[in-house]
Amino acid sequence: MTNLLKERRDALLKDKQGPCMICVFSGEAPMRSLDEAYPFCVDRNFFYLTGIDRENMTLVLKKDDLGETAETLYIEPYDEVLAKWVGGRMRAAEATERSGIADVRSVEAFYGDLNGWVENSRGLGGMKVWLDLWRYHENQPDTKAHTLAALLQKKYPAVQIRDIFGELAALRSIKGEAELEQMKKAQQTTCEAILAMLRHAKPGMNESELEGAFDFALMKQGVREHAFPSIVAGGARATTLHYNSNNQSVEDGQLVLIDLGSAEGHYCADISRTFPVNGRFTARQKELYETVLAAQQLVMDTAKPGMTLKELNQLVIDYYESRLDDLGLRRDGKTVRDYYYHGVSHPLGLDTHDICTRKERTLRPGMVITVEPGLYIEDEGIGIRIENDVLITEDGTFDLSAAIPRTVEDIEAAMVK
Repeated sequence: MTNLLKERRDALLKDKQGPCMICVFSGEAPMRSLDEAYPFCVDRNFFYLTGIDRENMTLVLKKDDLGETAETLYIEPYDEVLAKWVGGRMRAAEATERSGIADVRSVEAFYGDLNGWVENSRGLGGMKVWLDLWRYHENQPDTKAHTLAALLQKKYPAVQIRDIFGELAALRSIKGEAELEQMKKAQQTTCEAILAMLRHAKPGMNESELEGAFDFALMKQGVREHAFPSIVAGGARATTLHYNSNNQSVEDGQLVLIDLGSAEGHYCADISRTFPVNGRFTARQKELYETVLAAQQLVMDTAKPGMTLKELNQLVIDYYESRLDDLGLRRDGKTVRDYYYHGVSHPLGLDTHDICTRKERTLRPGMVITVEPGLYIEDEGIGIRIENDVLITEDGTFDLSAAIPRTVEDIEAAMVK
């Protein structure tokens, strides 16, 4: 594994012109209240490059003007007292063993080293510092990368700040064998937990109990990590895409839409299924469900390298357009977009909505994407989404989620007590 991590770091530096450095931070858990912090969630780019899941660490990759490279990992020093309360911090030897990085230093040395590196680069053509400057929305708090960028621009105006997001997206978009093995394990544990939920379901059950059945089944497999907070939505609540209250009863005759998944080594599964809480689809529910299923199969059968996510989504829209009259949905001037208001696919990996630029919206072999068409008919109290995760191959797709019941017949059979 350390060889693979080294290859990733080398690939990130390969085309860079020195003098330059790349800094990637592991992140820190924000404080929640008083002395309690939120659970720590490692920066996925840091994890991808180091294999380490610890907070307050910094990875630095450097290349000088002669093309010589070096890599350093900055970690928190070991604290004997803290170890008695919350467990020991990672020692330098373990950090080297996990990452393959021999040069491990205290985080307290970072800014002094940074100053020395900047000073040594003076007169050599303008030093560049590459940072992940991603920001999802304008009011998002600054990351350590943003803070460092501001500091460099203030104290070292000759330093040029560059964004490494695009290169990281390109690397992470193609999954290697080790990554695919992790993703397949996540599919397996998710499958077992969904089967347990289906067997547990019955009319009148609260959505939270269904969620609990899924969670318990994961924990029985030794899995604690979820790819994202689970969606368990009964009846008309399933027409809200990101419904997450999960606290209402599901009545006899209603459908339940679930969108959930486990993670293995932070690699995600993202699965949606829709099932009747009483174990039997009505004729109308079946008609609508099989329309969504046909749209999903169309995308899975058609997707191939060179196609774009936009083209895949248009397949769904065109298919639904051909079915609106038969389904009795062309009413009151409504169009497909009144019943289907999201995209059919997104990249999947270390993040559920994995790192992506416009370039990664064109399919290439080795990518993993979701295929998740839906139909949402609020006045009928029906929301349906079916989602599988597929690997893009040289000539098509491979369904990673094939073992999870998907057809009407398979879902009903799985629900038999």
